[in-house]
Amino acid sequence: MQVQSILNAKGVQVTTISPNATVRDLAALLKANKIGAVVVSATGKSIDGIVSERDVVHKLTDFGPKFLSVKVHKIMTKDVLTCSPNDTVDTCMEFMTGRRIRHLPVAIDGKLTGLVSIGDIVKAKMDEIRV
Repeated sequence: MQVQSILNAKGVQVTTISPNATVRDLAALLKANKIGAVVVSATGKSIDGIVSERDVVHKLTDFGPKFLSVKVHKIMTKDVLTCSPNDTVDTCMEFMTGRRIRHLPVAIDGKLTGLVSIGDIVKAKMDEIRV
């Protein structure tokens, strides 16, 4: 199964946040959307970084009481691994397991076109096994 099949089922909407938003804005966005990560994007289509709940927890002690005012670009992961809609579920599993990540932006020519989570990948793999 290819990533495009997952996107066809779940949709291509991706929640993004500006690199200049604050951690307070980020926390509110994660909570409001009941999600664990967002793509950091100045344009809504570029992939400037990614930031997850894990990033928030890991950086909390670095910044102390001022943490909620820190800009997202200071805590985001800048070296973002992406996949393409044509990549297979197995390839994504290898990427995610090897890098210990739970969210993988989908891109075509560097432009954001979707996002898959480890849950999406596991569900797709289970669907393959059942067939």
